[in-house]
Order: sequence, then C-alpha cells, then structure tokens
Amino acid sequence: MRKILIVGAGQSGLYLAHGLLIAGYDVTMITGRTSTEIRSGRPSITQFTFPTVHGYEKDLGLDFWDNQAPHLDSFKVHLYPPQSPAMVINGRLDTPLVSVERRVKMADWLESFEDRGGRVVIHGVTLTDLDYFSRMYDLIVIAVGSGELGAMFDHDHRRFSGAPKLALSQAYIDDVVPDESGSRSGWVASTAELGGVLLMPVLTAQGTFHSLFIADRPGGVMDAMQDSRLDPNERLRRMKEVLRRYTPEFHERCANATLVDRNSTVAESIAPQVRHPVGTLPSGGLVLGIADVVITSNPFGAQGWNNSTRCAKSYLESIIAHGDRPFDYATLSGMFDTFWEYGQHAELWGTTISTMWDGELPPHIQEIVGAAMTYPEVANRWVQAWDYPPDYQEWLFSPEGARTFLAKVAESHQR
Repeated sequence: MRKILIVGAGQSGLYLAHGLLIAGYDVTMITGRTSTEIRSGRPSITQFTFPTVHGYEKDLGLDFWDNQAPHLDSFKVHLYPPQSPAMVINGRLDTPLVSVERRVKMADWLESFEDRGGRVVIHGVTLTDLDYFSRMYDLIVIAVGSGELGAMFDHDHRRFSGAPKLALSQAYIDDVVPDESGSRSGWVASTAELGGVLLMPVLTAQGTFHSLFIADRPGGVMDAMQDSRLDPNERLRRMKEVLRRYTPEFHERCANATLVDRNSTVAESIAPQVRHPVGTLPSGGLVLGIADVVITSNPFGAQGWNNSTRCAKSYLESIIAHGDRPFDYATLSGMFDTFWEYGQHAELWGTTISTMWDGELPPHIQEIVGAAMTYPEVANRWVQAWDYPPDYQEWLFSPEGARTFLAKVAESHQR
C-alpha cells in the first residue's frame, strides 16, 4: 500500500486526503491545529462551494451541511463605473451554491478523516522534519503556503497572475436587512473607486449570518483597516462607512448590522501569484504543492474553493493513474500542468474582475453589460460561469464570441 503524507488541513489537503483514503492509500495528515482549535480560531476569508465542486464533495460523502447551510441561486451584481450611475445585473445559477464557513467545514472534515481511519498528527512541521519523512512516504503533498514550507515554491514567471495586490477586510454580521429576492440571494459589487464587495449568507458555528467582504488595492481606503490591533467593532464601523460612501445600496442593508461575536473579523493583504508546483528539500527530496500553496488567487473572483477542490481532484486522479511508479520531478510537475489547463482560466477571471475599471471597458464588454441588464440569459451566463470560468473564454474574453452570443440571444427574443 502506497503511503502519502499531506501537510495542512485546508480544503485541498482534506479533500485529497479523503479521496486517497477511499481509494485504499495509507494517508497521514499533519496539521498544526486540532478540530476544536480550528472551530474556535480566527476566521478566514469566506469562500463558496459552487455546484460542480459541491458534486465532487458529495461523491466523497463530504456534503455534511446540505440541510443547514444557505443554498444561493440568485445574485445581484452591482457595477459602479467611474463617475456614472450604478448598474445592476440580476443573474441566477441553474443549481445553487452552498455557503459554509471555513472553520465549520474544515473541522468537520478533519474529524471525519480520522473517523474513516486516516492518521492525524497535530504538530508543526519544519524542512528538517520533511527531510526525515521523505524516507518514509512515497509522496509528500504540501497544503500550507506560509513560512519556510511555502518558501520552497518559487514564483513562476511563466504563469504570471496579473491581478493586483489587495487589502481585504471581512466581518460576520447579524441584523442585515433581508434582500427582497429572499434568503437565497447574494450581492456582489465591482466599483471603480473602491474595489470589490461581497455580501452573502453563510453557515457559521453560531448559525446562519452574513459575510461582509471588502477588497481594495494597497493605498486605497482599506489600508486603514489592516492593523490587526484594531477593535473588531471599530473595524465594522469603518467598513460601514466605506459602504456608505461607495456602495449605498449595500450600506442600506448593513447600517444596523452587528458582529456575530468579537471573533468575527479578519483583515489581511494578499498578492495574487502562481508558483512552481515542485519544491526541493535540503536532502534533494521532492514535495508537491497544492492549490493555495501554488496559486494565490484574488478572493473577489470567488474561485478559492473552486481552485482548491479541482486541483485536489485532479491530483487524486493523477496519483491513482500513476500506479506504483516513483514520483519524480517530471511526474509531479506534470500533475500540476494537468490541473493548470483549468486553473489558468480561473486566474484570468480573477485578474479581469479586479482590473475591470483600470481603463475604459472594451466595446464588446460594454455590450455584454448592457445586454445582461436586458436579457436574463446573458445575466445568468455571467453568474453561472463562476462555477466554470473557462466558459468566459468563449464569450466574455472574445469580442467575436461575445457578439455571436449576443446576436443569438437577441434573435431568440424577436421570434
């Protein structure tokens, strides 16, 4: 039986661990925190389980929250162009996404992995440790992108992500005014002056509340919120003030909102980039980076768990197909190349949405926005491509494809 070590208990690491365990591998997971510590720890930036990924989780028996978590199928996309009135696109997913907070999801998955017979070791890991472990395991997968482990993976200039650096603030809040579309609706804003805003229902350990997320570039209005010592209630007050100034419709819903508790806020800065997927240990042994370790995505593109799970599923299939052969550099690099056929499209979408107002919108995108406000088919396709970003390549990123699609839609309404 082949032995595999996974370092890090996030979405990608745990999905891969469960998949390998089910496939008959001897799997050990090392993580620095117990499930209890994960549940009570600091929050992370909210991510969402889109329909295709939700199906992957169901295949492994990991959809634990279907009867509790919000299922969102209606989205209001607010566009705030420079010095112009706001525009609203109302789109729908054919199948709802599922909204579960990371602390809930990862803690449950970690406990389930152990219940299924997986081995969990609660301990920090150094490069020296990995050197020792490399003699014991057929493959080591790194699912932790920080510290000296993350430093093993160099920036890959061939796969540069053009998304800008971002300053982020988020809060889990109560007392949000309900959307007129009902509890199955999420709100998104892309603004020229601020950046991005997300307001979504989400299942937390305390129940269902809302996640309020704001992203801006360094040097913008969000910089004042990056101080980790900032009082949580003061952080929320400042976030509300930002909404009042730049996205008044969002402020109307959040004006009287309160924090779920004092452990409900997070602020961080990220620099989207793509790294080489294979790291080399001091002894010359090789390790494979997965998902967030290799791709730091713009969270406003909402592709975090899409990328993580699709990468883990792709690795799972590659590992099984590889059989008993050794995992050399070409094999490990090729595993990421296989995933990147999908992942590059998700990165392009993240770059596009975060640079949308850097210059005048291309004419074909102006036509798409106008049509999306008129024709439900266009608005729905805009939203549905969040589940599968390669679809944008067929029409949003292609002037010819966009006009062909819009012509077909217009023709169908003239019949």
